[in-house]
Amino acid sequence: MKRCLWFVLMLLLLLQGTGVSAAEAETTDIRDAIVKIYSVFNTPDYYNPWNMQGPRSSTGSGAVIEGNRILTNAHVVSDVTFLQARRYGDTERYRAHVAYVSHQSDLAVVVVDDPSFFEGITPLSIGGLPETHKEVAVYGFPMGGDTLSITKGVVSRIEHQPYVHSSFGLLAGQIDAAINPGSSGGPVIVDGELVGVIMQGIPSAQSLGYMVPTPIIQHFFDGIASGNYPGFPSLGIIWQRMENPDLRSKHQMQPGQTGVLVNQTYPGSPADGKLLSGDVVLAVDDSTVANDGTVEFRSRERTSMSYVVQQYQVGDTMSVTILRDGDELTIPIELHRPADRNWLVPHEQYETQPRYFIYGGLVFTQLTKNLLQVWGSDWRSIGPTELISFYRNNIPEEEGDEVIVLLRILPDDVNTGYESAAPMVITDVNGQSVRSLQELVQAVEGQEEPFTTFQSGRGQLIVLDRASAEESRERILTSYRIAADRSDDLLP
Repeated sequence: MKRCLWFVLMLLLLLQGTGVSAAEAETTDIRDAIVKIYSVFNTPDYYNPWNMQGPRSSTGSGAVIEGNRILTNAHVVSDVTFLQARRYGDTERYRAHVAYVSHQSDLAVVVVDDPSFFEGITPLSIGGLPETHKEVAVYGFPMGGDTLSITKGVVSRIEHQPYVHSSFGLLAGQIDAAINPGSSGGPVIVDGELVGVIMQGIPSAQSLGYMVPTPIIQHFFDGIASGNYPGFPSLGIIWQRMENPDLRSKHQMQPGQTGVLVNQTYPGSPADGKLLSGDVVLAVDDSTVANDGTVEFRSRERTSMSYVVQQYQVGDTMSVTILRDGDELTIPIELHRPADRNWLVPHEQYETQPRYFIYGGLVFTQLTKNLLQVWGSDWRSIGPTELISFYRNNIPEEEGDEVIVLLRILPDDVNTGYESAAPMVITDVNGQSVRSLQELVQAVEGQEEPFTTFQSGRGQLIVLDRASAEESRERILTSYRIAADRSDDLLP
């Protein structure tokens, strides 16, 4: 017993003599597992869709987890062309590459090519979902310095929030620790375990940010374990709150019943043909849906009913209990496709080249959120009203619909007088309805009319002499130094 006390006393004296506190000794292993990530990235130019914007660089943070892997944010490694990682306290950078990425949940797994990078590192274990008001420590390499930073705070709330990287609503943890650029991808630690990954701060709020919590991280890991991770599913419904008592009475809801009203379903979605307009969703699996569309995920804590759906992987089947014409039914629904397949206008895209087609100097492309962001951070206010309206509605009439945009005009003799026509949404070619960019290309190249006529949804016409338009192809490509008249996906 005396020998043990003597050993503890000597250890404390040793720590005091070297300037290392007991608390610092406990976090030594955690610090060893934190890495700084250096990325060079190159994003497409959506206004000139045949071009790239040119390489730029940024830094982020990450944490070593089991299997010699580094867990970080997807936005730290998006559109990356060159990637390096550096250990805490080291000066050497090691070449790395992205093994898996989920842009929906803003998560990525990075692997360092040299296995010696991981020697002596104890990987962090993944913990559970922390309780609110639980104290957390945030590790990372934020701007303002080059060494590891550790800040502390508490989990102030856990609920669904839109992820900035993907515009997709998922469970998120709000913390009041200081979050700055460069901290992204760093781990949030509770009792020595990773309980979240820092993903975004709020510029207008001091010491306030969000983390990707462990249920989302675990969903990502479960998905990549199968070798293919398509993302999160959704039912594919547009719904309305039922907090008004008259609305509930009209739909024959009994006292004590709660739920949300189905307004419509996305074409081709899991709910298409299963749930009908006017149905009331009472429960998803065993979770009762409140009139505001929330479910209880922990005692006295609520979040969107999407939480239950997002526990599943794409391809799984879940049950939905509904009220239809006063009758209660339980319907199995196969979640056969990821949520981002529902939208008419795709949200943020990464590692993806914009699609385009050039004909007679007219540049056609598909409407995406990336394209709207060409008009700057205030694009919702100053961007083209017609294009923004499609994004705000974002419900296709038919599965596979796309919004085809005449983006710009490359001035040439063949298109004189149309310089101010763009941007414009195109719906018809030579009187034939086109619902995708592929259909537009086929309609243009499969016709033999002397004129090619493009019509907008507002009835505006652009008419080109077909022979002149085809003859101008090489001239226009050469003049504007464009390698091809279309993106690779539209090649014959």
